[in-house]
Amino acid sequence: MQEEKNQEDSISESNEQNEETKSKGVWICNIFCIPIHWFKMLSREMHWSFVFGVVVVYGISQGVGGALAGVGTKYYMKDVQKVQPSEAQVYAGITSIPWIVKPLWGLLTDVLPIFGYRRRPYFIFAGLLGAIAMLLLSFHENLHLVLALLALTAGSAGVAIADVTIDACVAQNSISHPSLAADMQSLCAFSSSVGALLGFSVSGIFVHLIGPMGVFRLLTIPAGLVILVGFLLDEPRMENFSYRQVNRNFVDAGKAMWTTLKSEDVWRPCLYMYLSLALSLNILEGMFYWYTDSKEGPSFSQESVGFIFSISSVGSLLGAILYQYALKDYAFRDVLFWTQLLYGLSGMFDLILVLRLNLKFGIPDYVFVVIVESIAQMTNRLKWMPMLVLSSKLCPSGIEGTFFALLMSIDNVGLLSSSWGGGLVLHVLKITRTKFDNIWLAILIRNILRLTPLCMLFLVPRVDPNSFILLPKENVDPKVDAIDTSETKDVELMSLVHSVDGKI
Repeated sequence: MQEEKNQEDSISESNEQNEETKSKGVWICNIFCIPIHWFKMLSREMHWSFVFGVVVVYGISQGVGGALAGVGTKYYMKDVQKVQPSEAQVYAGITSIPWIVKPLWGLLTDVLPIFGYRRRPYFIFAGLLGAIAMLLLSFHENLHLVLALLALTAGSAGVAIADVTIDACVAQNSISHPSLAADMQSLCAFSSSVGALLGFSVSGIFVHLIGPMGVFRLLTIPAGLVILVGFLLDEPRMENFSYRQVNRNFVDAGKAMWTTLKSEDVWRPCLYMYLSLALSLNILEGMFYWYTDSKEGPSFSQESVGFIFSISSVGSLLGAILYQYALKDYAFRDVLFWTQLLYGLSGMFDLILVLRLNLKFGIPDYVFVVIVESIAQMTNRLKWMPMLVLSSKLCPSGIEGTFFALLMSIDNVGLLSSSWGGGLVLHVLKITRTKFDNIWLAILIRNILRLTPLCMLFLVPRVDPNSFILLPKENVDPKVDAIDTSETKDVELMSLVHSVDGKI
C-alpha cells in the first residue's frame, strides 16, 4: 500500500512539473509571439510600408541615430573642434532650431504636395539632407566651425522633417482606423524607446572605436533608410491639385492660430510652459566636460558615458509609466507643483557629486552618476508629461494638429532659451575645458531657478485632466471650417511625447 501511494505521489509531482514546464514554455512563447502578431496585424490593416516607416523614423532615425548623434556630437565639439563648454552649450541650442519651426514643415507636407504626393517627397528630401550633412562632417577633419554647425543643423532638420512627415501619416491612419489609434501610438513609443536604449548602449563603444567622425559616417545609414521609406511608402497620388489654394490655406491656418492664442485660457498656460522650460537652465555640456576631463572628477571613458545615457533613458521610460498609472488623473496644477518641486530638488544630487560628497559616503562615482542621471530623467519626464497633456487640451476644434505643433514649438523655444541661458552661466562663471572651480555654483543657480516656476502656477488652470479645455466655437476663426479636412491638413504631432536629447 505504501509503495502504491508513493508511486501516485511521484506521478502527481511529475504531472505538476510537466504542467509548470508547459506554462513556462507558453509564457516565453507569448513574449515573442504576441509582438510579432501585433506587428503583422498593424501591417495588414495599414500596409506594411507604414509600419516600416514608423520603425525607421522613430526607432532607427530618432532612437538609434539620435543617441549616436548626441554622444558623437558631444565628443566632436570637445575633441575635434575643441570648443569651451559654454560655447558647446550655445551650439547645441543652434542645432535644435529646426525643431522650433516644425509647424512650418508640417504645413508644407499638408498643403504643398510635390509631383502629386504629400509625404513621399518629403521623406526623400529629409533623408538626402541628413545623409549629405553627415558625409560632409565625416570626411572633413579640419572643417571650419561655422560649416560644422551648418552641417549639424542640416542633419537635425532632416530628422525633424522626417518626424513631422511620419506624424502626418500616423494622424491620417488614426482617422481612417480610429480603433487602432492607441496601437499606433504604442508602436511609436515602443520604437522610440527601444531605439534610444540600443543607441545609447553602443554609442560610447563606437565613439571609442571609430571616433566621432566615424559615428557621423554611420549616421548616413538611418538617413538612407529614411530615403527608402520615401520610395516604399504606400500613398495615393493626388490628381489635378490646384496650387492656387496653397497660399490661402497658409493664411487661414495662421489667422486661426493667432485668434486662438489671444485667448486668456490659452496664452496663460503657454506662458507657464515656456517659463518652466526656460528657467530650468541646461548646463549639460559643462557637466559632460567635467565627467570626462576634470582631474578632480570621475574621468569617465566613452563606453561609460554611453552606458550612463542608456540607463538614464530607462529612467525616462519609468517616469512615463509612473505618470500613466499613478498621476494622470490628478489636477494639472497639483501634479505640476509636486513634479516641479521634485525636479528642482533632484538637481541637488549633482551638487553632491561635484563636491565629491558621495565618496565620503563610500558610493563610487560610476554608481552614483547612474543613479543621479536616472532620477534626473525620470523627474524630467514626470514634469513634462502633464504639460504635454495640458497642451493637447488647449487645442481648439478644427485646428488641433497645427495648433498642437505650435505649442510644441513654443516649448522648443523654451528649451532653446534654457540651453543658451546655461551657456551664459557657464561663460560668466568661467567654466572652461580644464577649469571647473565654479561648476558647483552653476548647479546651485540652476537648481534655484528650477524652483521659481512654482510661483507661476496660478497661470495653469486647476481642472480635471480628463475634461476638455476648449475655446467656445465663436472664438475660433470661421475660416478654419473652410479648410478641407477630408485629408489631414493639420499637422498632427502626437509622437512628440517621445523625445530624444531634449527635442520635442
